[in-house]
Amino acid sequence: MILDEKHKEFRKKVKEFADKEVAPRAKELDMNSEFPWDLIKRMAELELLALYVPKEYGGAGLDVFSYAIAVEEIGRVCGSTGIFLAAHSSLGVYPVYHSGTEEQKQKYLIPMARGEKIGSFGLTEPNAGSDAAGTQTTAKLIGDKYIVNGTKRFITSGGVADIIVFTATKDPSLGYAGISAFIVEKGTPGFSPGKEEDKLGLRGSMTSELVFEDCALPKDNLLGKEGEGFKVFMGTLDGGRISIGALALGIAQGALDASVKFVKENKKSSGRLMKKMQSIQSRIAEMATEVEAARLLIYQAAMLKDNDLPFTKESAMAKYYASIIGTKACDMAITIHGMLGLTNEYPVERFLRDEKLMEIGEGTSEIQKIVIARQILGK
Repeated sequence: MILDEKHKEFRKKVKEFADKEVAPRAKELDMNSEFPWDLIKRMAELELLALYVPKEYGGAGLDVFSYAIAVEEIGRVCGSTGIFLAAHSSLGVYPVYHSGTEEQKQKYLIPMARGEKIGSFGLTEPNAGSDAAGTQTTAKLIGDKYIVNGTKRFITSGGVADIIVFTATKDPSLGYAGISAFIVEKGTPGFSPGKEEDKLGLRGSMTSELVFEDCALPKDNLLGKEGEGFKVFMGTLDGGRISIGALALGIAQGALDASVKFVKENKKSSGRLMKKMQSIQSRIAEMATEVEAARLLIYQAAMLKDNDLPFTKESAMAKYYASIIGTKACDMAITIHGMLGLTNEYPVERFLRDEKLMEIGEGTSEIQKIVIARQILGK
C-alpha cells in the first residue's frame, strides 16, 4: 500500500526507534522475562502511547492508522514491547477515552496518554474467556460504593498497571445484561495482582491475575452506564483487534526480514547459494505475499475506524488472517534457518513463540470466524 507523506514520515520515525533502541533489547527482555521500563519511558517521550488521542488529553493527536503502523514496526523487532504498546493503548487508554466522563478523562486518561501511568484491561477470568457472558466477578452496589469480588486471569501488564478497566456483573445469572465496566487504581484496598504467568512467548510482557476481595469502589469509578459493560468491552475489542493484527503482522515481517537476510548471506552445504534454490524462493515468495495481504486488511480496518465507518467485520478479518499467516511465516522462517532456527542465535524461534498468542488473545481465531460470519449472515 502506498502511504501518504505524513504516514511515511511517521513510519520512518518509529522504524528508527525500533531498530536503534528496541531491537538491541529484545533478546535480553525475552531471556530474562524483563519488563521494558526503559523503552516505555522512551515511547512516552516520542508520544507513542496514545497516538489517536487528542492533544488536549495528552495524546499525539494522530490517527488509528498511525497507531497500527507503530505497533507493526515495534512488533517487527520485539513482540514483548509491541504487546505492551497494544494493550496500554487499545485496552487501557481507549475505553476511558471513548466511554469516560470528562472527570474520568482528566483523572485517568491524561496520565495514561502521557505515559505517567500504565493502563490495562481486565476481562478474562478462570472460567470466562471467549464466553464473556460467563463473567463471575461481581460488583454489588451497597450504599454509595460498589463492592467487588472475583478474579481476573491472563491480564497483560496487570501486575504493573496503575489504572485498570475491568468488567464485573451484579448477578452472574443475567449474562451480558448484568455486566458493567469499572476503573480501579493500583493500591486500592481489596485489590491486588495475583500470580504472574510463566509463558511460552512474550516473556518481556507481564501477564497476571487480578484479585478483588471486598474491594470498595466509589460510584464515580463506573465506566459508562450500569449494565452496559458488554457494549464498552465490545467496542474496546473491535479496536483492539486492529492492534493485535498489527502486532501479528509486525512479528511476521520480522520473520520474513530475518529469513531474507539469512538466505542472502548463507550457502547450503553443497556450496550452492540459498537464494538461488527454487524451494527457498518459493517459501520467501509465499511469506511475502501473505504478509502484504495481512497488511492491506489491517490498514483497511484502521482507515475505516478513522473515518467512523463500521469496521467490526474488517478488524476481525484482519486479526484472524494476520495471526494465522504470522504463525505460518514464523514456522517457515525456522525451516529456512534449519537447526540454527531452533537456537537463540537467531530471532526466529522467539518470533514463533511470541506470535502464537496472536491466535488466542483478543478473541481466538474461532471467535473471529464467528464475528465475521455474523456480520455477513446476521446474528
